[in-house]
Amino acid sequence: MAERSSMLAPFLHETFRLLWLATLVSNLGGLVQSVGAGWLMTTLTDSHNMVALVQASTTLPIMVFSLAAGALADNFDRRTVMLIAQTGMMIVSLLLAAMAFGGWLSPWLLLAFTFLIGCGTALFNPSWQASVGDIVPRADLPGAVTLNAVGFNMMRSVGPAIGGLVVALASAGAAFAFNAVTYLPLIFSLARWKPQQPVSPLPREDLRSAMWAGVRYVSLSPNLMIVLFRGMLFGLAAIVILALLPSVASEYMGGGALVYGTLLGCFGLGAIGGAFLSGVLRERFSNEIIVRLASVGFALACAGLGLSRDPLLSHLALLPAGACWVLSLSLFNVSIQLSAPRWVVGRALSLYQTATFGGMAAGSWIWGATADALAPDWALLIAGAALLVSALVGLALPLPQFDTRDLNPLNTFSEPPLRLDLRPRSGPIMVMIDYHIDQHDIPRFLALMADRRRIRRRDGARQWSLLRDVEQPELWIESYHVPTWTDYVRHNMRRTRADAENLEQLRTLHRGPGHPQVHRMIERQIVPLRDDTPLRDMPEV
Repeated sequence: MAERSSMLAPFLHETFRLLWLATLVSNLGGLVQSVGAGWLMTTLTDSHNMVALVQASTTLPIMVFSLAAGALADNFDRRTVMLIAQTGMMIVSLLLAAMAFGGWLSPWLLLAFTFLIGCGTALFNPSWQASVGDIVPRADLPGAVTLNAVGFNMMRSVGPAIGGLVVALASAGAAFAFNAVTYLPLIFSLARWKPQQPVSPLPREDLRSAMWAGVRYVSLSPNLMIVLFRGMLFGLAAIVILALLPSVASEYMGGGALVYGTLLGCFGLGAIGGAFLSGVLRERFSNEIIVRLASVGFALACAGLGLSRDPLLSHLALLPAGACWVLSLSLFNVSIQLSAPRWVVGRALSLYQTATFGGMAAGSWIWGATADALAPDWALLIAGAALLVSALVGLALPLPQFDTRDLNPLNTFSEPPLRLDLRPRSGPIMVMIDYHIDQHDIPRFLALMADRRRIRRRDGARQWSLLRDVEQPELWIESYHVPTWTDYVRHNMRRTRADAENLEQLRTLHRGPGHPQVHRMIERQIVPLRDDTPLRDMPEV
């Protein structure tokens, strides 16, 4: 079982405490802005689909750009990335406010501005979430993630109501201007934070290679893939409430922006309660049981909201919805952070966001279209049924428990002395490792090699293979390629202490002298890379 600490323990770290308070203010502004955008859209168009697309326009950039943002988070100064994102969002919010005050916004132009704000969020989130693991120790990480959820939902409990009040008393433009001002505390806090930057002897990965390395690592990590898939299913169905709440408030309750804000506030209050319950629930139940119960609870809340025409009952239905929302999403987030080593955690988180927010973006469109074709209450009921199906998926793909392996870098690799004048870009490099294995150890050896293959490929190896000498049957050769010498060094520096367990077990099976012998070779082409013989000159067969 993972080491546990108090949920409030991260507040003992000054950097986390200051940044948490600054994000609290920023989240407040973002929620006020979302209320303004959602309500303004209801005044610009009668289409339920366009109203739902306000939510989709914010989440779609997270799906599209998160992987690139995760690669930036893992290869550049995360503080700088966050400063750029926050400054960009502040500028866009100021422009949006000016356009709203001037009365120049159309439905599609409003969606364009909310899309740009979503782009800033996509850039900011991987760096911020990956930085949490740098600010607090591993034991405090679940508490830190939960506190981030608590902070966001504290603002969700009051921010929408404040947003509704601002829109009702002033205008949507005032809500956008308010949001622009709330970026300043976080920009100031990030500017004064001086994180320690790890020094790497290797050149920075180019963006394309870094993105592909993240995809490769996650795709070869079964536990991470399950979390991504379950997050996508939950986001696809559960977004229905946030996407259609403006329509529910105006059509079924006859309310204005203030009613919409109080409904979102109840959702936020429920989320705070769910965050404080999460630690107790994790002690008593497995991760899968918690997510399954949360899916069922959210489905019941959707049914209650869809069937109710009473404002009080509708507000009450949103309390369990908020609790189930934060229980599931915070648990998914912690699972990703604890299952990925630091060199790739930003990309792993970005792929989780791509899956989850991609599901939310698709769900916003699907439930908006369903509400247009049928009605918002039918969309809520159908989404509730989809949540029940997602709970049943857990029978076949249960969510894993938190990873307790040591994913810190092994840091035992040193470059071997070379007698060739290799450059960092020299390659391709072929590596061959000799193992001498007794006949009775072969089943165990093959099982370890299957895991070894996944580890090698996950860390960047290509064309992995396992060979057996037909003249010396006890000799087995593991081989793989990497494009350049730099890639070979990077491949070895990615090895974690958990990965070393596999190597140690292989060494215990090795019967040769010393450790398994490693051959490092550079390929040299002695035939033309392209056959320049014209096809027309080839003899017929």
